Amino acid sequence: MAQTGEFEKMTVYAYNNADLSDSHKKGEYKATINPENYVLDIKMEFNDGQGQGTSGAQPRFKLKNPEELSFEFLFDNTGIIDGKPKENITDDIAAFREMLMGFDGETHEPKFFKLVWGTLLFKARCTGLNITYKLFNPDGAPIRAVCKGTFKELKEEELRVSEENRSSPDLTHFRVVQKGDNLPLMCYQIYGDPKYYLQVAQANKLANFRSLQPGTELFFPPFDKTTA
Repeated sequence: MAQTGEFEKMTVYAYNNADLSDSHKKGEYKATINPENYVLDIKMEFNDGQGQGTSGAQPRFKLKNPEELSFEFLFDNTGIIDGKPKENITDDIAAFREMLMGFDGETHEPKFFKLVWGTLLFKARCTGLNITYKLFNPDGAPIRAVCKGTFKELKEEELRVSEENRSSPDLTHFRVVQKGDNLPLMCYQIYGDPKYYLQVAQANKLANFRSLQPGTELFFPPFDKTTA
C-alpha cells in the first residue's frame, strides 16, 4: 500500500447484514487515537484420538477456527488530546457500547462489522467488550477509559449462509455441532424429516454419526425429495 502522507484513523463500520453493503450500514466509529497495537489470534484444532492397539497418536487436522482480532480504543475527554474537555465520557461510551454490543432493531441480533486501518481490512462480529475506567472528575464522573474490543472473523461460508433462508430444505446449509446435538435431530430441524441422516453422514464422510464431536462443521446438502 503506497504512503499518501495522510494520517489514517482506525475506523469501525457497523452493518445489519453480512453483505456489509452501504445500504445496510448502521453507523461507524473513528478512533480518536489509533491503538498502539492489535492482536490477531489464529488457531487450528486437531483430534488427539489414539488408534486401538497403538502406543501413540498423530494429531489429525479437524478444522481452522475463525481468526480473532482484539485491540484497545482510548476515550479521553480531559481535553489533553483535542483541547476540548468535556464533563465526562458517559455518552461516548454508551454510544460505542450500543454500536458494538446492541441488537439491531430490524434484524433483532447484533451487528456485523468491518474494521479498516492502513492495510488492515477485517470483516467480523464483536464477541466481547471490556471497559476499564482510568480517570475521574472530583464528583466521580469518568473522563478517561480504555475499551478493549474482541472481534471474530466472518468466514465466507458464514456470509453466504447468513443471506440464505435458513429454514429452506432446498439449500445447502452449514452447521457447527453443539454439545447434545445428534444427526437425526439436526436433519429434522433443517429438512423437517430425520430420515436424511444417513445421506448427510455419507456426504460428510462420518465414520460414526452417532458420536458427533462438538465444534465440527457439517454441511447439509439439498435433497430431491422424490428420490430421497
